[in-house]
Amino acid sequence: MGKPKFDVYSHVTNQILDELKKGTVPWRKPWSGGQAGLTLPRRVTGEHYRGINVVMLWIAAMNRGFSSNSWMTYRQAQELGGQVRRGETSTTVIKYGEIRKDDGDGANGQDQVIRYARAYRVFNCDQIDGLDEHWYDRPAGIRDFGTKSDPELDAWFHSLGVEIRHSAEPRAYYSPARDLIHMPPVHTFETAHGFFDTLSHEAAHAIADGRRLDLSFPGKTRSERYQHEEIYAEISGAMICARLGIHPSFEQNAAYVASWIKTISDDHKAILRAAANAQAAADWAFERAGEPGAPSE
Repeated sequence: MGKPKFDVYSHVTNQILDELKKGTVPWRKPWSGGQAGLTLPRRVTGEHYRGINVVMLWIAAMNRGFSSNSWMTYRQAQELGGQVRRGETSTTVIKYGEIRKDDGDGANGQDQVIRYARAYRVFNCDQIDGLDEHWYDRPAGIRDFGTKSDPELDAWFHSLGVEIRHSAEPRAYYSPARDLIHMPPVHTFETAHGFFDTLSHEAAHAIADGRRLDLSFPGKTRSERYQHEEIYAEISGAMICARLGIHPSFEQNAAYVASWIKTISDDHKAILRAAANAQAAADWAFERAGEPGAPSE
């Protein structure tokens, strides 16, 4: 018998399930080598990885103590004068693409589009010797917001165009009926990081609404759709936090984690779908609000 075909969807799903079953929420603890910085992993081109690859590389950095932000293939390392150290193991990431096939009906016919996901292997620069020093970059320290709100971040979230209302009510939520985010006062959180972490999550729910990206979530019941949306909002919130320099909280309700395990186990494409939607929401947020502190045009 030949070697069984590698299933990229099952590989990704099982790796994330393993972390959740250990009690680790991989998008909430992507710390590199004990460093305090939360960063988006970068390709050799300088571009950030996207979607599920962000989560996969966060898991590898967390579990193996990598502190460099940059990743590359074995061949790319050699082309840059580096050498992967003997015995180092790679990390799997996914490349998406499509193949167009002529349906045979001539110029008036429509091409058949076949989409695919293919796995390939990368190494963190901490696993590679001989590269120029800038490849061994380290995440910057977390911004210190103290226990007070940050005017720059406040302005950034308000520029998303969603009303943010504060009251003494001890719940944070997005209300689709009123199209507003409700937040308790910042001083009720242990740190301002906790406040902005929660706000990032609720902003992701608002971005999914029909007045913005109009994202849909699978499920036969409202409860099932909500569980898919929660995973999406978790990952999107983490992506927004990483780009804004916000420290996501580690604590997570065990019941939520158990529900995510069930949702992801029942649908092996759920986590990839959630990560793709999360990336779309983060893209929308930064296209709408820009980078904090950047001059407006």
